[in-house]
Amino acid sequence: MRSLSDTLARLKHFRPTPSAFDGESRLAPFGAFGTNPGELEARIHVPAKLAKSPALVVVMHGCTQTAATYDKGSGWSKLADEYGFVVLFPQQTRSNNANLCFNWFQPNDITRDQGEALSIRQMIQTAETRCDVDPSRVYITGLSAGGAMANVMLATYPEVFAGGAIIAGLPYGTASTVPQAFDRMRAHAIPDAQSLQKALRGASKSNGPWPAISVWHGTQDATVNSANADAIVEQWRDILGAKAAAHSDRLTGRLECRVWAGPDGTERLRLYRIKGMGHGTPIDAKSGYGQAGPYMLDVGISSTEEIARSFGIVATSLRQVSPDAKIDVPTPASRNANIQRQEGSADGIRRTIEDALRAAGLMR
Repeated sequence: MRSLSDTLARLKHFRPTPSAFDGESRLAPFGAFGTNPGELEARIHVPAKLAKSPALVVVMHGCTQTAATYDKGSGWSKLADEYGFVVLFPQQTRSNNANLCFNWFQPNDITRDQGEALSIRQMIQTAETRCDVDPSRVYITGLSAGGAMANVMLATYPEVFAGGAIIAGLPYGTASTVPQAFDRMRAHAIPDAQSLQKALRGASKSNGPWPAISVWHGTQDATVNSANADAIVEQWRDILGAKAAAHSDRLTGRLECRVWAGPDGTERLRLYRIKGMGHGTPIDAKSGYGQAGPYMLDVGISSTEEIARSFGIVATSLRQVSPDAKIDVPTPASRNANIQRQEGSADGIRRTIEDALRAAGLMR
């Protein structure tokens, strides 16, 4: 059996091949910004018809993705063209992470004014100046490792954002090593609500106001267990003053939303569950925003539109999806149960380790 240390050593020379989903990008290079201690890159889309004092949406791609592939799949730049807001895409580099994952669990990258977190903050400040952005209308969203990193930014710089949307992500400050990251992704040893809230309050010295949060997760996600969505809700409920769910709606045959309101009755926290969906961003290819591809799942629900609507930057709502719409469901061979059945052999153990590395974005 190949040892874990040997497997990790092999990854130093690992470079994934370009995805067939790569293509012509609608995004422009962002150029220099700040001191960039996290050594990140960035791309931007500024519509030809830009609104006066526009909103800014920061979009964080997932593992194995680039800014261009996530934009192509999600359709954020096309939506921005219609409504005149700016879209900023932080982009990971292979020198930081071989599989292009944001380092959502590395302490030096998720602490305020350090590493990748500070680089993203510097990007936002630069974009605000260059595009005359309204600083009261800055929002952030992301998928998987990008969703976890979006939560990092919401936790460490809450004063910067009016709202955020976390897709298939993880709560802030629950892991600081690779083994811990694997555990949390599989919903092992997720801290209790009190510990989650303590981590959030310790991430910044802010006393509010706090950004409104929405959390999106597929019920059949075999990469990041959906228990993480509940943990994110528990992490934010107390600080947002959202003590009890205001109501629960089934917006379509596949999508359910729970809403928590603050003390003043304003909606502050939402949890969206997509029945039968695996790991990825829910899109509706028929909407004209987005295209199906790796981790971009055409389930007839445009999370891009609904997230933008919740941010208050577009006047649209979810399209209805029929109950028999095709849903991405992981094949049985990809499920953890089948992986566990292989553990009786040395080869099965090796595959278990390497599958965990792939899930964390450290191997393909």
